[in-house]
Amino acid sequence: MGRLLSRIICVSRSRASRSRFVSPNGYSPFRDPGHVSRVSGSGFLRAPWFLGGAKSFSSETDRRESIEYDVVIVGAGPAGLSAAIRLKHLCRERDFDLSVCVVEKGPQVGAHVLSGNVFEPRALNELLPDWRNEEAPVDVPVSSDKFWYLTKDRAFALPCPFDNRGNYVISLSQLTRWMGVKAEELGVEIYPGFAAGEVLYDSNDNVVGIGTNDMGISKDGSKKETFQHGVELKGKLTLLAEGCRGSLSEKIISKYNLRGKVQAQHQTYALGIKEVWEIDENKHEPGAVLHTLGWPLDHKTYGGSFLYHMKDRQVSIGLVIALNYQNPYLNPYEEFQKFKQHPAIKSLLEGGTVIQYGARTLNEGGFQSIPYPVFPGGALVGCSAGFLNVPKIKGTHTAMKSGMLAAEAAFSVLSEGSSIEVYWDFLRQSWIWEELKKARNYRPAFEYGLLPGLAISGLEHYLFKGRLPFTLKHGKPDHEATNEAKLHTPIEYPRADGILSFDVAMSLHRSNTNHEHDQPAHLRLRDPTIPELVNLTVYAGPESRYCPARVYEYVPDAKGELKLQINAQNCLHCKACDIKDPKQNIEWTVPEGGGGPGYSVM
Repeated sequence: MGRLLSRIICVSRSRASRSRFVSPNGYSPFRDPGHVSRVSGSGFLRAPWFLGGAKSFSSETDRRESIEYDVVIVGAGPAGLSAAIRLKHLCRERDFDLSVCVVEKGPQVGAHVLSGNVFEPRALNELLPDWRNEEAPVDVPVSSDKFWYLTKDRAFALPCPFDNRGNYVISLSQLTRWMGVKAEELGVEIYPGFAAGEVLYDSNDNVVGIGTNDMGISKDGSKKETFQHGVELKGKLTLLAEGCRGSLSEKIISKYNLRGKVQAQHQTYALGIKEVWEIDENKHEPGAVLHTLGWPLDHKTYGGSFLYHMKDRQVSIGLVIALNYQNPYLNPYEEFQKFKQHPAIKSLLEGGTVIQYGARTLNEGGFQSIPYPVFPGGALVGCSAGFLNVPKIKGTHTAMKSGMLAAEAAFSVLSEGSSIEVYWDFLRQSWIWEELKKARNYRPAFEYGLLPGLAISGLEHYLFKGRLPFTLKHGKPDHEATNEAKLHTPIEYPRADGILSFDVAMSLHRSNTNHEHDQPAHLRLRDPTIPELVNLTVYAGPESRYCPARVYEYVPDAKGELKLQINAQNCLHCKACDIKDPKQNIEWTVPEGGGGPGYSVM
């Protein structure tokens, strides 16, 4: 594997003296070593293949190992870790033992987590009430709250619709790392660096766990010397907490028709592009929060910017663009570079240094797009289901709460024999439901344009307070909203100046993105002819622009004809391609575990 260093230790069968396998990044995948004996079945504990153990210790190299747990959680983000922590708290409170594991595709917890983030601590208060005394990285309270409308050269202050009193400016990647430590202290087993590549089913089509990807396969599909089989992590219950547009979650939603079960509308998405800067101390105002609407986006394109002052002279700055934009020539990455040149923003950043860059999609469908979150054998939690509160521009607190509710449902199933469907009841009785129902009409109001959207959302916020007697519908799915190129004029973006704006290659370097080059592409074309025959000729090759990492490029072949080249090693795992491709021809699947961005302060 190369990423995890395993030790093979001869020990006795007693629980107290069993070995622990420790990874180089400090995580021990087996917190309850009793599970190792299920794999080895002997007093001599060999390292399972997926911990880097030598294949010579196995007499069954052609089959996958299988490890059983009570609960398997996919994704070590806020929702998944909240579920794991809540489960272990319930075990302690009720004197009932459950084995819980979390599998995470990032090389370490937090490495793939990116968010704004003005953090509402409501769910954290419920989950870990003593967090203030336990060195949680939540220590910069919001000190000011501004809302601007931008034209090309000016900024106009608007009444601020946000109420961020009691909230904090944080790095979500740092918070999830801290939560990972808390989970491990409670006995949760975390497997960072392993990608859940498939759902496991029993003969009755019930979900019984997940399988991780095989490792050590070359681009041509042949097995390299480092080849190792994936592992089956089987659970009595499986919770999918993959984040927005999770690859397994989307398969589950489709397989069990989870949207149709509750007549949910399609999900709609936005792409968030973000940098963290270190700025001049004289310009730094810890806790200052700014949101903007308007320039550089036109009135038909929904989106806006954020700028949050963190600690240590750091500011988090980003642009969020709804992926239902119409103009195929629009380039979200370049729009962000242009945004930083606005006089009101430029003056703050000048003299500063970029520390990190990243991008991620986010759910904006809200209340009317929530699917039925329960499937045979498990549940969807966090952004896998879509609990973002769009007008608040917050989803961490709701994601965490959903994980906690799923944990409570899972505990009742495993300790009392109830049904996992109680999770649906718990959700509808919680403050998540009340909060998202009140916020349901804000996002679809902007289907009519910026000014009508502001008017409708203003009435909803200030007059009706979320109690309009109807629910607005979303427009077309994001991929269908893309117009043909002939209806638009190409957009000429300014060249990067290397001071405030940067080319993609420089930004990618700051994202710490890395993939093993010699592996099968995790970005798959359902029909390899569509890029040249449809996307390029009809839509002017939009994948070369909507991707914020230049994964997709049209390059001339030996005959001078443009062909799509996929630079999968650049992928930030943002999922924009899976969402925005006009013909839904691109399928995002997980690469080898441990690949992707390496965020530390995002």
